[in-house]
Amino acid sequence: MSPSEARAPGTPRPEPTAAGFASGAASRLRRRLLATRPAFFPASVAPVIIGSAWGYRTAGHFDWTVFILALLATLLVHLACNVLNDVGDELTGADRQNEDRIFPYTGGSRFIQNGIMSTAEMTTWGLTLLGLAALPGIALLELRGPMILGFGAVGVLLGVLYSLPRIQLSAHGLGEAAIAIAFGVLPVNGAAWLQSGRIDGASLLISLPVGMWVAAILLMNEVPDRLADARAGKRTLAVRLGMQGTRALYLTLHALACAALLSAGALALVPWWMALLGLTLLPGAWAAAGAVREGTDRARLERGIEATLRLHTAGSILVVLCVMVAAFR
Repeated sequence: MSPSEARAPGTPRPEPTAAGFASGAASRLRRRLLATRPAFFPASVAPVIIGSAWGYRTAGHFDWTVFILALLATLLVHLACNVLNDVGDELTGADRQNEDRIFPYTGGSRFIQNGIMSTAEMTTWGLTLLGLAALPGIALLELRGPMILGFGAVGVLLGVLYSLPRIQLSAHGLGEAAIAIAFGVLPVNGAAWLQSGRIDGASLLISLPVGMWVAAILLMNEVPDRLADARAGKRTLAVRLGMQGTRALYLTLHALACAALLSAGALALVPWWMALLGLTLLPGAWAAAGAVREGTDRARLERGIEATLRLHTAGSILVVLCVMVAAFR
């Protein structure tokens, strides 16, 4: 059943089972795809588009080959990290004992727990995806030089350390910061540099909104998982802060995203009147934050998660439009 199918509010969506996958090449391909948790693909696609648009605004020209390679490399790293995160949460026990999960958004893909793929298979698949990501990375290295190695290495390191047992940045309350960098600041500035050869304060400012929005996705997703995470010793920010503190931080992330966009407008980096449209996202953030305050209402938490995903997508589209209008005016 897809996330869009009608069902009673608060009723859990059916999870994938081994019986749901037939034998054959097509089924194996489908299994591999769904193991990567495709609902979160926009989190890696959006920052590359934003950064590439900013690079075009700066340089006045656009390299489609570089754009496609950067998009492919970033997406493959994201898929690998999603798979390896499932492995990490299985090894620590966080996903296996998670009875409050909201599939398909929290509690992992359930592929390991439901016997669809083993821990070893998921590990191999995650490492394979990292290897595949190296291919467009090598092509970018040939086209743009060794600096691309720094962007790639930091992105992979943050993504892997987010989930790696013993280090596991998410368990130490550092997950949101790592994700804001890995799926916000880093890919936006990296894509901008690939197009223009420049990174400066302006590109950093443009990258902040998408970093804050993706951190808000992670924070919201931690709310239904907080009890299982706490039992497994995974002390995420939702575990550490409690519901009141988590709600305050969630709203702060959205406020910072809006403030960064308004600052870009005030500095004439983007049209000020378009930057003001960022304010229209705040009522949605306030409504979604109500789910955090409640904390135990499953249906409301699911709506809050989906609203946060929509806010990330809408905000990212707004930033792209702001940058493109600035480039052509």
